[in-house]
Amino acid sequence: MTTICIDGFNLALAKGSGIATYGRNLLQNVRAIGLGTEVLYGPPTPRRSDNVLNEAALVDAERPPQKLSRKRKIQRFQETYKSRFGREAYPITPSGEVIWPERGGGRPAADRFWASQDLFSYGNRAFAAYGKETPVDFDASADAPAPDVMQWTATLPLYARKVPNIYTIHDLIPLRLPHTTLDDKATYKAMCDAIARRADHIAVVSETTRQDVIRLLGVSEDRVTNTYQAVSIPEKLTARSQSEVELELSGVFNLGWKDYFLHFGAIEPKKNLGRIVEAYLASGSTTPLVVIGGRAWLDEGETALLNQVKRDGGPSADRIRQYEYMPFSMLISLIRGAKATLFPSLYEGFGLPVLESMALSTAVLTSTGGSLPEVAGDAAVVVDPYDVQAITRGIQALDADEAMRADFEGRGLAQAARFTPQAYQARLRDLYAKVGVAVG
Repeated sequence: MTTICIDGFNLALAKGSGIATYGRNLLQNVRAIGLGTEVLYGPPTPRRSDNVLNEAALVDAERPPQKLSRKRKIQRFQETYKSRFGREAYPITPSGEVIWPERGGGRPAADRFWASQDLFSYGNRAFAAYGKETPVDFDASADAPAPDVMQWTATLPLYARKVPNIYTIHDLIPLRLPHTTLDDKATYKAMCDAIARRADHIAVVSETTRQDVIRLLGVSEDRVTNTYQAVSIPEKLTARSQSEVELELSGVFNLGWKDYFLHFGAIEPKKNLGRIVEAYLASGSTTPLVVIGGRAWLDEGETALLNQVKRDGGPSADRIRQYEYMPFSMLISLIRGAKATLFPSLYEGFGLPVLESMALSTAVLTSTGGSLPEVAGDAAVVVDPYDVQAITRGIQALDADEAMRADFEGRGLAQAARFTPQAYQARLRDLYAKVGVAVG
């Protein structure tokens, strides 16, 4: 069976990420088109003779960083230097004994795992220090053959030897909106240029990103394929009755059905939380605003007004609820029960929260930023993300007009249907055909 291996750089994060969600969906849909699936991890521990211990290392509890000894610093320097000459990945067979954490999404839909100690850490360090990508070799055998294609789901300075390499580029936000990220822009651009030169093919998740890659990285059009993404929510969550979800919302959050606004996503500048809070307060709405998102980077400006309101207390503070993290099943309930999702991001490579909300029959306010108009179509209130008054008017309209919300809920379901797993699988077949993989 032909196998596709993806990196586990984001899958290994305890709280997940948008790219982790992309990776999990990719694996599920690759399986659905009849291909084998594998994941390459970079655990902090060395290879052991015990397969169960090797698997356990992939999901071991995170430990606080420790001060490096002089010996460890020398070792890290040596490993960083050697990394550009290649690192070897060893196979791990899913044992059925290790219970993967549900908080991170459970065990990925993979037939085999590969691992190379600190692969991503040393790869990034080596590129920053020497400008060289790290090659990866698979310690293959008859029982564990090397994958047929390597697909990198993030911008990483790595490549697999002897197999086609596909790189997924979700966006070029560090170059388009440099003020919203902490990346070293010169290193980031050099990495993107290296990927553009080396990639056998580049996958993107929107036409907006496709054009950015063609224009900013100088990649020819025939080397970039837009697969979009799929919205796939477990049936066990969507099949829950409205009354059951209402009971959960009331009991856990003291919230009523379709009686609150929702914003979810990492708190970082591009998510535009500062303007969302400003517009919400200016709207005069008494409908609560629920904000779900962990602090990411450069978040001080985004949370300044929210924090001030919380410190001052009073009615305004009571109208806004903030949660750093929410289990996936509970997040789905909150999306289903929301009056509307507010997601007027400054720029997105795709914008999965918009699609997830539409698929769950929730009205959406989004923006003209990046790919969001592609994803939303005519099924959302679309505003200029920099115009607080426009966001305010959108909130007021959604708050007051039930018929308008119902119309957008219906349009949203139709728009979400364009991003079904079946449509995504057809695009994946086309992508893999471009690197010589025939899919029946």
